[in-house]
Amino acid sequence: MSIKKAKVGFAALVIAASSFVAITSATTANAAATSQWCKGVKIAAFPGGPQGGVFANNVYNGFRQAEKDLGPTVKYYFSDWLPEKMLTQWKEAIATKPNGIAIYGFGGEASNPLVEDSIKKGIIVTTLNTSLLDMQAKYSTKGFGYVGAVNYKAGVDLALEMVKRGKLAAGDSAFVWGLKGQGGDRGQRTVGVIDGFEKAKVKVIYQEIDPATNTTPASGGPTFAGIMAKNSGVKAVVTDHGGLTATAATYMKAANLKAGSVYFGGFDVSPATTTAIESGYLQLVIDQQPFLQGYLPILQICLTKKYGFSGLDVNTAGGFVDATNVKAVAPLAKVEIR
Repeated sequence: MSIKKAKVGFAALVIAASSFVAITSATTANAAATSQWCKGVKIAAFPGGPQGGVFANNVYNGFRQAEKDLGPTVKYYFSDWLPEKMLTQWKEAIATKPNGIAIYGFGGEASNPLVEDSIKKGIIVTTLNTSLLDMQAKYSTKGFGYVGAVNYKAGVDLALEMVKRGKLAAGDSAFVWGLKGQGGDRGQRTVGVIDGFEKAKVKVIYQEIDPATNTTPASGGPTFAGIMAKNSGVKAVVTDHGGLTATAATYMKAANLKAGSVYFGGFDVSPATTTAIESGYLQLVIDQQPFLQGYLPILQICLTKKYGFSGLDVNTAGGFVDATNVKAVAPLAKVEIR
């Protein structure tokens, strides 16, 4: 290529680049000036638990903030952490013909036919908190994403961190109160906790969370007290449920156990959780940042509906909260953002 041609080519490139910047700037300015760009889009959103409940309310707050910021019309379905109820509500939501559904994956494989039916009817589906990996792989190009923790890994990570911080030794006992029987990705978090302890040669005493305690954690006090009375040598406790973790102080008091007498860990930040950490009844939690599990699925559906974006995969399990950093998190927990 001659120097003359090279100069002409470079000049053309500069002009093209300048034009692109001008167009991009104009487009960005136009987008910035347009509020609620997702207005007119109908979404069915599932906060998961009971209305106003621990964790579910943080997710709901995320949903509501996205609704306010972006402008879609959102209908909410509270499922009391019951997979069967959620699946029934999902069918009801499909009948309303929304543009998108933001759903928990804790229904496991029973969710797959409803994913298929939704997408067949032109409804965008995306998951939060608990993944549906097969459906995500199959429909990611149609906007099927996931916002939440990598659940099995989160379970293992919590157990191993508790072994280290709680100075647990091989042969020590840990009580795990979880949802292994729920199956799917949700059950895998409990499996991860058990595997993590067993990897460290810590003996696991396991109890499945019953439906009543699952919905109303305070009702589990007698169950906790009974198990701890039968296993007086327990050195650590894990509650694999945000609502139960928030009830740690109540459980310890029901069992007549002093703060710090066992190393107590669990999942999810809430006002009660931060208070329990500050009072010494709870030592460690994984923060899943549930507000994001509400906000980002609404954004996902809007991006897919308006611009054809494929599914995003976001790990929200950012780290641990304990006595050393709880003061930074507590103010946000009180307003149910963290």
